[in-house]
Amino acid sequence: MKKINNIINALDKMIPNPICELKYQKDYELLIATVLSAQTTDKRVNEVTKVLFKKYDIFSLADAKKEDIEKTIKSIGTFRRKSIYIIEVSRRLVKDYNGIVPNNRNYLESLPGVGRKVCNVVIANLFNEPVIAVDTHVERVSKRLGLAKETATPKEVEESLNKLFPKEKLSRLHHQLVLFGRYICKSKKPKCNECLLKENCNYLKKHLN
Repeated sequence: MKKINNIINALDKMIPNPICELKYQKDYELLIATVLSAQTTDKRVNEVTKVLFKKYDIFSLADAKKEDIEKTIKSIGTFRRKSIYIIEVSRRLVKDYNGIVPNNRNYLESLPGVGRKVCNVVIANLFNEPVIAVDTHVERVSKRLGLAKETATPKEVEESLNKLFPKEKLSRLHHQLVLFGRYICKSKKPKCNECLLKENCNYLKKHLN
């Protein structure tokens, strides 16, 4: 428990104001932006969605042509497949919930391009649900800090974090781990001199020996 408290306190000092870096104003915009964020950066997604959401709302997206969406999001990875996802997600939301994103995990995970990670991002941010979305940053940081086994799958990492941390901390912790991994505990050339968690770091121990 001491280790967990140390990690919580250190993250609060390093990442005192954790927020989702995807830009959105409406619930469906977050859902679509999160679908688009797979295999690309939030920065690139924000550049694309700034144009996309100015041209379309949820209802016009549902009726949009795939070719037109492709032109708008062409600068991000797998844009052809994601164009199909955007249109189908919009159609389903319009048909089933009049364009509103529901707090319904089973429904959300039935949408194309929406797996567990995307769903967790959405329900954590929109509905303040105590969940952790395990992206590459959260997975890497969790393993380096010994919070999950090196061989753990993303689902196993999530389960491990759920057991170790208080439920009420999970939503905030998610953002902190993402930003910590994005800006400090990077995949390559981590900024160990800026890190307050060196005593808990398996990565650092390996490289010092």
